[in-house]
Amino acid sequence: METTYDRVRELIVGGAFPPGQRLTELDLSQRLDVSRTPVREALRRLESDGLVESGQRGVTVIRLSDAELREAYLVRASLEALTAELAAQRQQAGEIAPAALARLTGFADDADRATRAGDLITGVRHNREFHRHVAVLAGNSLALGFLDRVWDRILVSTQDSLTAPSRTGQVDDEHRRLVEAITSGDGPSAAALAREHVLSTLSALPGGAPR
Repeated sequence: METTYDRVRELIVGGAFPPGQRLTELDLSQRLDVSRTPVREALRRLESDGLVESGQRGVTVIRLSDAELREAYLVRASLEALTAELAAQRQQAGEIAPAALARLTGFADDADRATRAGDLITGVRHNREFHRHVAVLAGNSLALGFLDRVWDRILVSTQDSLTAPSRTGQVDDEHRRLVEAITSGDGPSAAALAREHVLSTLSALPGGAPR
């Protein structure tokens, strides 16, 4: 069952509220048709997640500085290198079902198709699904949880300046090479490819879209 927290988080991450926008319990309770108590609790959780912050203007959606966004990408690069390596190790050990591994290719296909069609919002969503599924295959719930929080912060901070990747084919190629490394059970290569992929996105900041 979707909670008030889930619904407010989806609105923020989905771009319904841009960075810096003030959020009030009254407005959210009316929008979601719930009482103010669950909204208040949701905002507290979202503040601990780093998606909103309290200040003189009340509760507002986070607006990461360029330096903070860079920090988020560096953490993401480390986490995704770890999860890619763990996924490859589990594949090598025969712990990943073929259907679960095949879904990774499906997410890469969806991301490339949407991005080439110019549907950037859908493309970013499928890109996230691709990277998140690598973490799912890694079988490390703690790393997955941290990665979700980092991705949320990045998406909130870049959603309003979304642009098409300048080298769409390269992005897709990087995804395919990562899939190949995980499929072959090559942990070190998977880690290196995942890290390089995220850092190449970082090098395109502040105008680049998350891959």
